[in-house]
Amino acid sequence: MNGLHLIADLHDCRCAPGFLLDAPGLETFCVDACQRHGLTVVGRLFHAFQDAGGQPAGVTGTVVLAESHLAVHTWPEIASVTLDIYVCNFSGDNSEQAHALFDEVITVFSPKRLEKQAVARGHLGD
Repeated sequence: MNGLHLIADLHDCRCAPGFLLDAPGLETFCVDACQRHGLTVVGRLFHAFQDAGGQPAGVTGTVVLAESHLAVHTWPEIASVTLDIYVCNFSGDNSEQAHALFDEVITVFSPKRLEKQAVARGHLGD
């Protein structure tokens, strides 16, 4: 259970606006980034939403990792993203990989304003 949970709210993202609507592109980027940072991809699901008029309206995506997960949710109408990366550290410390992945994803979205937190999770009693 011992793990690290990194979460961020990215506001006023300066990436290409279409990237926030591109489920296949986001999926490819997220999967490749996880692999680049030494994490093991075991599944993925990215869903593009449409508004009432059938226009693209954001993406929710998850990469399931042997070490846990990456999740991203986009709000193109306000150029914002929420990001969630959780890694278990039970059989080895994956914190360095998680921080590197977190930094890369944030850089790609290029937010003007960023709120982020790191939460230690699942510490078992002595």
